[in-house]
Amino acid sequence: MNTKILMISNCIFLGALGVILTFMPDEIISGFSITPDSISILLLQLLGALYLGFAMLNWMAKGSLIGGIYNRPIAIGNFMHFAVGALALIKIITKIHIHSEIVISFTVVYSIFAILFGYVFRTNPSSIEKKN
Repeated sequence: MNTKILMISNCIFLGALGVILTFMPDEIISGFSITPDSISILLLQLLGALYLGFAMLNWMAKGSLIGGIYNRPIAIGNFMHFAVGALALIKIITKIHIHSEIVISFTVVYSIFAILFGYVFRTNPSSIEKKN
């Protein structure tokens, strides 16, 4: 599997979420019909910082060999983030009534990334990737 494509797409997804959450927390909270307060804004900005940090980690590792014993912490960190996130989203998908299309789309994306990073974690890189 070409992990460079996976890492770049992951960076784009997490980076976009990070920028939006960091710089537009008021709009996001208002869009969900919740009254914004300083704690909820702070939590969204911290979540945005977390996403940006993860995106930068993945961007810096995109050219490295990932899978099997190579860069195992990056593979397992991404797998855990997306697998636990997908499970949390699947659990809440039937209970949410406002903007359920957003939750469903995030569930699909998180599930796909969880499956892909699980595959990367469990398999060894091909000999073609090792030569590049």
